[in-house]
Amino acid sequence: MSSTDATAEMSRPRGERAVTVLWSFGKCLGALLPVYLAGYYGFSISLVLLALMVYMGWKHSRLEKVMRLRSAMYLLENEREFTTAKVLRSKGDLPPWVNFPDVEQVEWMNKILQQAWPFIGQYLEKLLVETIAPTIRASSIHLQTLSFTKVNLGDKALKIAGVKAHTEHDKRQVMLDLYVSYAGDVEINVEIKKYFCKAGVKGVQLHGKLRVILEPLIGDVPLVGAITMFFIRRPKLDINWTGLTNLLDIPGLNAMSDTMIMDAIASHLVLPNRLTIPLVSNLLVAQLRSPLPRGVVRIHLLEAENLTAKDTVIKGLIDGKSDPYAVLRVGTQVFTSHHVDSNLNPQWREMFEVIVHEVPGQELEVEVFDKDPDQDDFLGRVKVDLDIVKKARVVDDWFNLRDVPSGNVHLRLEWLSLLSSAERLSEVIQKNQNVTSRTSDPPSAAILAVYLDQAHALPMRKGNKDPSPMVQISVQDTTKESKTCYGTTNPSWEDAFTFFIQDPCKQDIDIQVKDDDRAFSLGSLSIPLSRVLSSPQLTVDQWFHLENSGLASKIYFKMVLRVLWLSDDATPTTPPRPLSSRPGMGPGGITSELNPLGPGGLSKPPSTRPLHATPDSDFATEGVLRIQLVEAQNLIAKDNFMGGMVKGKSDPYVKIRVAGITFRSHTIKENLNPIWNELYEVILTQLPGQEIQFELFDKDIDQDDFLGRFKLSLRDIISVQCIDTWYTLNDVKSGRVHLVLEWLPRVTDVFRLEPVLQYQSQQSYQNKAVPSSALLFVYVERAHGLPLKKNGKEPKAGVEVILKNVSYKTKVFERSASPRWDEAFHFLVRDPRDEILTVKLSHSWGHGLGSVTFPLRQVLSESGLLLDRWFNLDGALPESQILLRIALKILDTQQAVCRKGEGDVTIDEVMPKWDPAHFDLKHRGGLSISGENGGGGAAGQVKLTIAYSMDESRLFITIHACRALAPCSKDGADPYVTFVLLPDKKATTKRRTATKKRDLNPEFNERFDFDFSLEESTQRKLDLSVKHNVSFISRERELIGKMQLDLDQMDLKTGVTQWYDLVAEAN
Repeated sequence: MSSTDATAEMSRPRGERAVTVLWSFGKCLGALLPVYLAGYYGFSISLVLLALMVYMGWKHSRLEKVMRLRSAMYLLENEREFTTAKVLRSKGDLPPWVNFPDVEQVEWMNKILQQAWPFIGQYLEKLLVETIAPTIRASSIHLQTLSFTKVNLGDKALKIAGVKAHTEHDKRQVMLDLYVSYAGDVEINVEIKKYFCKAGVKGVQLHGKLRVILEPLIGDVPLVGAITMFFIRRPKLDINWTGLTNLLDIPGLNAMSDTMIMDAIASHLVLPNRLTIPLVSNLLVAQLRSPLPRGVVRIHLLEAENLTAKDTVIKGLIDGKSDPYAVLRVGTQVFTSHHVDSNLNPQWREMFEVIVHEVPGQELEVEVFDKDPDQDDFLGRVKVDLDIVKKARVVDDWFNLRDVPSGNVHLRLEWLSLLSSAERLSEVIQKNQNVTSRTSDPPSAAILAVYLDQAHALPMRKGNKDPSPMVQISVQDTTKESKTCYGTTNPSWEDAFTFFIQDPCKQDIDIQVKDDDRAFSLGSLSIPLSRVLSSPQLTVDQWFHLENSGLASKIYFKMVLRVLWLSDDATPTTPPRPLSSRPGMGPGGITSELNPLGPGGLSKPPSTRPLHATPDSDFATEGVLRIQLVEAQNLIAKDNFMGGMVKGKSDPYVKIRVAGITFRSHTIKENLNPIWNELYEVILTQLPGQEIQFELFDKDIDQDDFLGRFKLSLRDIISVQCIDTWYTLNDVKSGRVHLVLEWLPRVTDVFRLEPVLQYQSQQSYQNKAVPSSALLFVYVERAHGLPLKKNGKEPKAGVEVILKNVSYKTKVFERSASPRWDEAFHFLVRDPRDEILTVKLSHSWGHGLGSVTFPLRQVLSESGLLLDRWFNLDGALPESQILLRIALKILDTQQAVCRKGEGDVTIDEVMPKWDPAHFDLKHRGGLSISGENGGGGAAGQVKLTIAYSMDESRLFITIHACRALAPCSKDGADPYVTFVLLPDKKATTKRRTATKKRDLNPEFNERFDFDFSLEESTQRKLDLSVKHNVSFISRERELIGKMQLDLDQMDLKTGVTQWYDLVAEAN
């Protein structure tokens, strides 16, 4: 000890020095005490050594975590300094905005997060203490004393290291990749006082790429329908434990605990799992949470060569062999090949199929291991970006194995597109029979996506208790289970599942609804997949009645089948076998010519020109909504005089908003019953939750006055296709609007063109609109052999597609004589016999590179009205061509038979039967339709369910709703429903619903039960009236409409849900 230290020691008070000596003695005694106790009780010294080793391992693990956390925090705080420092310029240490030029810095966002971080901490503390803690305490008697003693997010905020925006793939969404880094001093402590147990977290690291998708984009506030977020790959997680959870840092337990926590995170936030937050109502959340996959990749694991020998002899003096096998991963999908004994050049010849949810983003990772009795040895890995496979369609190549001295693996990767038509199914099944591999599962011909929504009126458990339903969905030998909804007969699951299908013609889907104990069945259903094949767009979306269940028990789900198609023109690369004696070998024996992207990279396939275009499966799936604004009645007078003492008129006009497009009618002067007779057409994609909004205004010099509004669901219009009815205006005292709405069927029968043109030539509208007869789709895929610029450089080519006065432009492709755009456009066509399509190519929208002029009448002579080929460019080189797919769909209008009283054709012969179950799904949409099949009585309609329960020996009648009721006053009507079961002299069966104020489309959903036998029920007649609730002295009409129904003409055991016409009282 130095003299300075000795002097300082002597200067300290005697009491403090005594405490220091006693503390040192206590620590020595504490260290020796376990040894003494082990000897005293006769324990083996090996137990003491084992405990000491565990303690040292725990201590080392704790120090490593603390150092990693401190290093990460320091690195995030000094990112720019480390980025510019020479010592850390290795690619792995640099932030993403340095490695990838298209990743942008968002320091402004980090400043916002840093500023808001204390308030986020306050919200988290409130959430844990006031919401989560009481829930945990109520879940178990052992946790009744649990409490959060400390919740502190610390000073280190979450940091966004970079953001990449993807806007080139889908115009209906915004896709962002957020590079998230969090190295925080968060501290959360939990205590269970009953067991004197304390645990907690002090410091967390989380690094990963979070994808955020804003979809669907809508033309109304908040502009985005929902926010979906997920990690494409598992993020890196590191947690510093405190208290009792310190045990999780013991070697062996730490890896297990981290894996369990990551599995919990992956089950919610790693593909294919997504977190979806809806921002608007009436969204199909299950389809956003689990959208249709982008495609399927068929992986052929063929062989490997020059693997590293791991099974050496005499401590490595003599090289041995390896017993290699491969593990393949795409997201959470993991496959393992069989192992080949003692072989450094194994032949696997196995085939696997993986679902690809997101491209770009998802990767195929292949790891090769040596099979050993104890721990398998690592033989290398390779990663392949599946976006490359999607663009190349087929990749057949050798790949270098990374992180090992030598080795390469031979893969064949095939991108299978999803077709929404069954035309090529038999061809796919025939091709699959010729595919050979050592795996037991044959190739799949299709995939089936099942969106499980909800069930209604499930039976009760024994003892009249509410069940806790869950669903088992089985296809052949694969069974998947939904989540459990506890204590309800009307569960809502909103789950999605995907199945591989070998032959849809021969397979069924089985649905089992069970209680959560998996023993008590609540209903079942079996549907042959051939039914989906006969449905439009290979989609079935409806209610199904459950078998072996209650009379009214039913389940709602959607099935979407997609055929897996490998493009015929996809030409794979045929790589040479890697030989170690070749000159110019790189690591792993792959020449730089074969792998220009470096070790482990993917060689570029030769530039083979495909014969046909390969658009996405959603190409040419848009439809056309035709809106005819006919007239309005009983509008409010806004132009009053003398302070409202003298009633005036209004100058009404209408605004129609749909999919971000706004139409405005012309203004009709001084008229409360205006007639517009205007036509509008809009091309729409069938997105969940999409609505059409109508607003009426009174045109004024200063500010226009509001006259009412209403909204319609696009999904409801599509389900009935054609509607001709009146709609009551909301938020005003009176007024209604007459519309004719039509979702136009698209056909490829060229013989339908002439009747459509003939019918439309007879129509005239005030806004001079001419109805379209066809819908044109143009897919611009690529060009070849474009001329170079005068300076010899390749052009920056863009394409402009023009039809009459409508034009669209592609993005500009950077510097290539063979650019690829992969963009689709659509046009409304008045008469395809006379119109001409023009496609122009130019350098940055300046110097022309060639053009194509194409009369649409040529498409009319093609099979299926589809043209898909290379076109020669005029004004360019002889070899200059562009690859286009041109599809024409005839818009087969049914408006002539949809509207009442026009022609001799009945509605039932043409209009599709309307299924009222579409309106039962959580009351999605508020559509009013006059007539069960498009017509109906002038008094309106009433929807009833009439059924007899054999189990309860009861007749029950449910009054669901009324629609299109005739108004009884200027404010509409205050309707209610009353009925009696005849014969009934004493009116003991008379019943009445509640009254709905100022509503011509009221919903009641009231059920009435009667203790009748089945025989007695069939002898009754239902006498029902819909009345307007009026006062005693009122002169307003009371009866709106009535109807009678003989119950002996119905199948009461099965039950009937139907709309019935109301008959107005005769004058």
